[in-house]
Amino acid sequence: MAAAPATRSQSAALCRQLLLTLTILISACDACKKVTLPVPSKLDAERLVGRVNLKKCFKSANLIHSSDPDFQILEDGSVYTTNAILLSSEKRNFTISLSNTETQEEKKILVLLEHQTKVLKQSDSKETVLRRAKRRWAPIPCSMMENHLGPFPLFLEQIESDTAQNYTIYYSIRGPGVDEEPLNLFSVDRDTGKLYCNRSVDREQYESFELIALATTPDGYSLERPLNLIIKVEDENDNFPIFTETTYIFTIAEHSRVGSTVGQVYATDKDEPGTLHTLLKYSILEQLPASPTVFFMHSSTGVITTSSQLDREVIDKYQLKIKVQDMNGQHFGLFTTATCIIQIEDVNDHLPTFTRTSYETSVEENQVDVEILRVSVEDKDLFNTSNWRANYTILKGNENGNFKIVTDPKTNEGVLYVVKPLNYEERRQLTLQIGVVNEAPYFRDITSRSAMSTATVIVNVKDQDEGPECTPPVQIVRIQESAPVGTKSSGYKAYDPETKSSSGIRYKKLNDPKGWITVDEYTGSITTFRSLDREAESITNGIYNVTILASDIGGRTCTGTLGIILEDVNDNGPLIPKQTVVICKTVMSSAVLVAFDPDDPINGPPFSFSLEGDSDSNIHTMWRLTAINDTAARLLYQNDPPFGPYIVPVRVTDKHGLSHVTSLDVIICDCVTENDCTLRVVPAAGKAEMKLGPWAILAILLGIALLCCILFTLVCTTSGAAKKQKELPEDLAQQNLIISNTEAPGDDKVCYANGFTTNAVCSSNQGVCGTMGSGVKNGGQEIIEMVKEGHQTLESCQGAGHHHTLESCKGGGQRPLDPCRGGYVETDSYRHAYSEWRNFTQPRLGEKVQLCNQGDNHKHAEDYILKYNYEGKGSMAGSVGCCSERQEEDGLEFLDHLEPKFRTLAEVCVKR
Repeated sequence: MAAAPATRSQSAALCRQLLLTLTILISACDACKKVTLPVPSKLDAERLVGRVNLKKCFKSANLIHSSDPDFQILEDGSVYTTNAILLSSEKRNFTISLSNTETQEEKKILVLLEHQTKVLKQSDSKETVLRRAKRRWAPIPCSMMENHLGPFPLFLEQIESDTAQNYTIYYSIRGPGVDEEPLNLFSVDRDTGKLYCNRSVDREQYESFELIALATTPDGYSLERPLNLIIKVEDENDNFPIFTETTYIFTIAEHSRVGSTVGQVYATDKDEPGTLHTLLKYSILEQLPASPTVFFMHSSTGVITTSSQLDREVIDKYQLKIKVQDMNGQHFGLFTTATCIIQIEDVNDHLPTFTRTSYETSVEENQVDVEILRVSVEDKDLFNTSNWRANYTILKGNENGNFKIVTDPKTNEGVLYVVKPLNYEERRQLTLQIGVVNEAPYFRDITSRSAMSTATVIVNVKDQDEGPECTPPVQIVRIQESAPVGTKSSGYKAYDPETKSSSGIRYKKLNDPKGWITVDEYTGSITTFRSLDREAESITNGIYNVTILASDIGGRTCTGTLGIILEDVNDNGPLIPKQTVVICKTVMSSAVLVAFDPDDPINGPPFSFSLEGDSDSNIHTMWRLTAINDTAARLLYQNDPPFGPYIVPVRVTDKHGLSHVTSLDVIICDCVTENDCTLRVVPAAGKAEMKLGPWAILAILLGIALLCCILFTLVCTTSGAAKKQKELPEDLAQQNLIISNTEAPGDDKVCYANGFTTNAVCSSNQGVCGTMGSGVKNGGQEIIEMVKEGHQTLESCQGAGHHHTLESCKGGGQRPLDPCRGGYVETDSYRHAYSEWRNFTQPRLGEKVQLCNQGDNHKHAEDYILKYNYEGKGSMAGSVGCCSERQEEDGLEFLDHLEPKFRTLAEVCVKR
């Protein structure tokens, strides 16, 4: 029975242990809510209280803060006291804040410090007895100094379990420093639980050790949960702070404002962060040169700033000896030194200045691209930089662009050149003002020219023996064209530029195109050698140019041009250039005569025209002249002269009475156009023979074809079956050829005031040609042309993109006729409308056809004109009626030998 209470006691202990383990697990899962740390009633400063698993709550935290200033939280979750604490109650709590400054995320952990003062144990008699509290079996912080000198083993702490009151307990430890590296650093007395350190430890190598302490019975049964025992290695200030570089090099521009940052130095310390051992202080030990003191170093950040103005031209480099010391700079702290070199950058704080304020130089006249002067400047800025290099400019005195100034890149001097020749005779001395600035702008905003250094340069022009000057290069004299040979006139004059005299200068001709003049060698005057003619060839605007060469005693020369203005004399009567005149009697009764006078207009029009002839001649009875304008007249024939050539003398007189008689060859021709007659005129023994032209031959061919068609139609009418009379169709645009307008060359077509036309229309594809005509009255005789049967319309010629309407007959002047072959004739300015043309031609054409083709029974012939519908294109077979024509062009050579009488058909097509 005695064993039963012991068994129950063991079971109760196991239950408590299981409950405690479960509580720890739940706390680990709910790490962000509350963590309980058992602590003693008194805590010394800088002692480990416990560890909180921060990573489970917030992995990416970069800022850790404690709400209680008596506790400090490290990055690994270790909780240390900052001051000595005495717990006045059993519980105390504070909050750990975890935040990420980048994501602005924050989490909090509540830490509960709990101190248990007693443990209740219930006996068999159910009496409550006060027992000794368990004070040691808890994560009590334990520490040791690094680099401890011994003696070893060094006692650190004693662990003890309350179960040792009832059971034999063996104590053991494991973890880093025991069975893990570094091995055998710690050991524990198995029976007493005393913890020892066996050798010294370097904190910079091992900051702390987390051991697991076990309390077991001899048979290996664990009556207590494993105890996490943390041994912190206390830091000793055994490491010197070290600069990141042994020598720092910084650069700052001179004249930077006071307080400008020069640079920043950094140092590291391997001792424990957040302690005095790593609290560093920076300072400047020495400055070279020592005076004046121009730099200041921030003690905690190591930032170096300026404390006064810097001037590179005074000191261009400083060297600082700097120090960093831990223990916040206390005299017992460890320190190291480094070197800092500060270079002063140059700015353009000095303007270039001329070494002299005035210069004087000389140059010979007429020289160009020569160096005449070098000027130098002083500049205290950094050598061979844009702050030092000079730019020179000419401010005054170079208005004519005679000079330029450039910079010598090696010496920084200004080099003055003459780029445009100087003339001693015009100016013997020039004064220039030159200025200089740097390539880089001045560091202060100065825009006034007064800030620019200037100097004066006096340039003396030296005289040079020059040749003669031909000025002006073109000189003018006037000579009347009728002046006799040997007439003298002032000629060309050249001058010595130095004396402004022509003495000693010799002259001669270089170019006299017609050899009209001679030049006096000593005076340059000219004498006419031949008669001058203003109307001669190669004389432009009445000016004759002669090139003169002038030379001095030294052989130097110049050339000039002497322009001789030939004053006009009325020595030419007006004449008629066109001396052969053709009058086509069928279409005109006059010709236009145009006269021309080679003299100056003041001796020219207005002209008067008159017929020249004696009383025995019939010139005045056959011809008549009427004035048109100042230079033209109209020659008209009278009394209906016969065809043939005539000689008509015409006198033309200018405004001053000077006249000239022109004998005109006038040809009265049986032609349509002047060109047509000209081609057929073959002079023979003073007479001209008339021959047919191509259009006359074509007209004869059409007339023959028309006559054959009419005769054959009469034959067909008497023998053919009688047909019912049919009228002409209403839609003439689709069934008959109409007057058209085209921009291509075509056959001759003449439009009359009565609306009649003749035309030839050519099919664009089949090559079949048909003709159409209306009645044309000529001398009381009426000619009727038949309308060819078939599908040929104006549409066949519209492939070229032309639209043909009656508008082609409106207006005067030339008009294209045939849209396939072209041709131009004169048209009358008056035209009738389409309706008038149709009303005139329809009844007459129908009447004539009816009379020609009616039989005895008054029926029409089979081949009478029929109505048809246009189907968009012509027939491939062409017309096959009785009036069909041969389309072949072979065997037509006989047309070249027809007589003039066959031109009658062409005459009826031309208005008189």
